[in-house]
Amino acid sequence: SLWYIRYPVLGEDAYLEIATTRPETMLGDTAVAVNPKDKRYARLVGKTLVLPLVGREIPVIADEYVEMEFGTGAVKITPAHDPNDFEVGLRHNLEEIKVLNDDGTINKNGGKYEGLDRYKAREAIVADLEKEGFLIKTEKHNHNVGECYRCGTTVEPITSNQWFVKMKPLAKEAIRVVKDGTIKFIPERFSKIYLNWMENVHDWCISRQLWWGHRIPAYYCKECGKTIVSRDDITACDACGGEVYQDEDVLDTWFSSALWPFSTLGWPDETDDLKYWYPTSVLVTAYDIIFFWVARMIFSGMEQMKKEPFKNVFIHGLVRDSLGRKMSKSLGNGIDPLEIIEKYGADALRLTLATGNSPGNDMRFYLERVEASRNFANKLWNASRFVMMNLSVDKVGLPKNPQLEDKWILSRYNSLVLEVTENLEKYEIGIAVSKLYDFIWDVYCDWYIELVKPRLYNENCTTKEDAQKTLSYVLSGVLKLLHPIMPFITEEIYRALPVNDESIVISEWPQFDEGLSFPEEEAGMSLICEAIRGVRNIRAEMNIHPSKKSKIIIVTKEEDVFGRGEAFFKKLAFASEIIITDKEEELNAVSVIVEGAKLLMPLDELVDRDKELERLTKEKKNLESEIKRSEGKLSNQGFLAKAPAKLIEEEKAKYEKYKEMLKKVIESIENLT
Repeated sequence: SLWYIRYPVLGEDAYLEIATTRPETMLGDTAVAVNPKDKRYARLVGKTLVLPLVGREIPVIADEYVEMEFGTGAVKITPAHDPNDFEVGLRHNLEEIKVLNDDGTINKNGGKYEGLDRYKAREAIVADLEKEGFLIKTEKHNHNVGECYRCGTTVEPITSNQWFVKMKPLAKEAIRVVKDGTIKFIPERFSKIYLNWMENVHDWCISRQLWWGHRIPAYYCKECGKTIVSRDDITACDACGGEVYQDEDVLDTWFSSALWPFSTLGWPDETDDLKYWYPTSVLVTAYDIIFFWVARMIFSGMEQMKKEPFKNVFIHGLVRDSLGRKMSKSLGNGIDPLEIIEKYGADALRLTLATGNSPGNDMRFYLERVEASRNFANKLWNASRFVMMNLSVDKVGLPKNPQLEDKWILSRYNSLVLEVTENLEKYEIGIAVSKLYDFIWDVYCDWYIELVKPRLYNENCTTKEDAQKTLSYVLSGVLKLLHPIMPFITEEIYRALPVNDESIVISEWPQFDEGLSFPEEEAGMSLICEAIRGVRNIRAEMNIHPSKKSKIIIVTKEEDVFGRGEAFFKKLAFASEIIITDKEEELNAVSVIVEGAKLLMPLDELVDRDKELERLTKEKKNLESEIKRSEGKLSNQGFLAKAPAKLIEEEKAKYEKYKEMLKKVIESIENLT
């Protein structure tokens, strides 16, 4: 509520009307403030008011802090119980009268209300104001109120004696090292948030009234009252020799955290660890503690060590729930990582958190994504198991006589090393992981392994060892690239390979090798893969079983390129025969057009035309019937009004699916006719 109260003007038959949401704090009022631009109250500035129920004389002051549009435009000032009023009090040299105890009851400065709970005191004060004729009216009013994050109790601001750190001298160096690039924020936009904090910083209150923490190193003499701040524990006053006792407050936890970069390395002693590891290279943290932790580590490092604590600050976002809400105890939407790890594995969780988001941006947590990451781990494991089962070489190394497909995968891998390394150096972790994921799943597992299976299974193949060498060389390399993200599975697989390293973590990071770049072979093999993919897609659309083989006529000017892929077309595109020509003939065939070639498959070799037309016509009729039924349902206002939203959405999805299926059936019919 908002209470409107009359404050009488001393010596006049007049009053100043104020509005407040906390009438119980009026017991500690030491002024009433108005805006200096407010003409309504210009004549009252400098005059004295009599505080209702208390009788204390208080001045009317002018301050820019007052909003003329809020309430009456006149605000009671209680420096001891409101942070804004406290600042006003400092500007106008007002007395601070504390009327609340730490337990929320009224203290001795509250007169007859002493001992009452703050809310009981509010009721009594409002009743007395009304009885004495000071209460004008009460209005309903919604406003922000600070609450305890643990129990939800409304927090009452009070003044108290605390220890502070003077910030301006510390902020100067902390601002300089970011402005001159000594410390870089990634992404760079977060440096603006940091600088805004530091350029407008207030003195830092470092004392806390908690049971646990580093105790304030301040001592008070029981005899002479002297305050002594000491690095070492003391038992006697250095002035009078009297007994001393230590301050019971503890340091703000961020004060201790601010010392972390060097205190963990043996500081204040000049240890070898401190000399070697300070400053470190990268700090990784979320954007919500840039001021609480990052800034404080920087100015503490500059003050105590005279050197920046780290070179780069890599900022990531927050992990939110699937609805985009911040995870918290109060919402009960937190995810226990140990439960996720137990079910899906630590590597799957790590991969999920590293993908799908860019630096500094929040990400939503979906279990489906963790499942997909687990599936990727399984894919990598199974592919590695296949390699091991077909490996007879005693050492990982490059092939002596690499074939077309070997040069293709080596060249693709070589480019991957360069790109992933560059991405990681730029802290583009999500991009790097995405490239690794695509290479391992698509290029290595789905393509290269399938391409070399005939060589692996043929005991008389002269290039069998080259295939094994290439398989193991590329696998060992991608395991190293993936290791920072998925350390457990990569370590397990790597140690099973014929390598000299005891552990992947101490192995050498892969390097780009100009000698492994085969642009011509890579381009040629890419054309072959694209052509095979096109043939497989068409066959899938026409529901042609893999056992049904057909002739493939390749019309192209790149005869050498496609000629080298004849074996691949026969195995992966289910070709019974490959004919390569530069002239196209009239032919009743299904066509696939790719870069540099047109592939034709005679229809009569793929399907029984009449039977297929009969099947497709029947399917077309069924789909048209389903679409008509779905349209009728979705146009029925009764269904839309009464059915659950989930059911309506499911019906809409079915309708779109049927339309897409009908489109493909019609295309298949047109191809046959």
